[in-house]
Amino acid sequence: MKNIKYGIAGILVIAIFSLSIISMNTKEAEIQTNSEAKTISNKKIGWGIKRNNNHEQPDVGAANKKALEENQGICLGSKEKKTIYLTFDEGYEAGYTPKLLQTLKENDVKATFFITAHFVNTEADLVKQMIDEGHIVGNHTVNHKSMPDLTEEQIQKEVMELHQTINEKFGYEMKYIRPPKGEYSEKSLQATNRLGYKTVMWSFAYEDWNEDKQPDEQAAKKKILDNLHNGEIMLLHGNSKTNTNILDSVIKEAKEMGYEFKSLDEFEC
Repeated sequence: MKNIKYGIAGILVIAIFSLSIISMNTKEAEIQTNSEAKTISNKKIGWGIKRNNNHEQPDVGAANKKALEENQGICLGSKEKKTIYLTFDEGYEAGYTPKLLQTLKENDVKATFFITAHFVNTEADLVKQMIDEGHIVGNHTVNHKSMPDLTEEQIQKEVMELHQTINEKFGYEMKYIRPPKGEYSEKSLQATNRLGYKTVMWSFAYEDWNEDKQPDEQAAKKKILDNLHNGEIMLLHGNSKTNTNILDSVIKEAKEMGYEFKSLDEFEC
């Protein structure tokens, strides 16, 4: 009987010891996980590119591109294919979007329009037209605030309130987002990614947003055409009179150079 008791006692000691080891390992794993979570950076990244003017893909910054792609974001398509993905940022309507849409329709080009709450609240008919004509409507947030300046709860509100509005008005589910002001952090990328959004930056943009200082049309057209490159995500602003006037010839000349305009839904990397 004593041997049996000692055997049972031994088993209990081993079991308790094993449970202690498991508990310690679990706590260590929790500590490690918490430690990793704390290392997620909220350092503000201002997206920028270094153009080449030779039809080669630009330098978008290796570290910034890595942070973007680790969270399923995109900024450049395939280096091997002469494809352009045309996108517009639309914080508000300045009177040019109807003509832009007409030009896109005449040239059979599908674009992506990143809009704010102000745009949809004031120009619902234009948003409906975008959707009806096969364009993509992307999320540019409710109030166009810099993402790294917001808490995760605030980011969710900025993104999902606009998402819900678009869904309720048009039965349309947005899935692409462009961070306002081109600013993001690793933390904000993770936050929007968890909301089901793919972040879309760009590989070409120019100073076209200032309505009081619109670029010369011929100079703007030359800059755009000189910088066409494979897999380009082109950013233009919808409030630009210059863009409105040159878009038709830009599209036609780009096609003559062998480039094909595709939707973000057809994106290839």
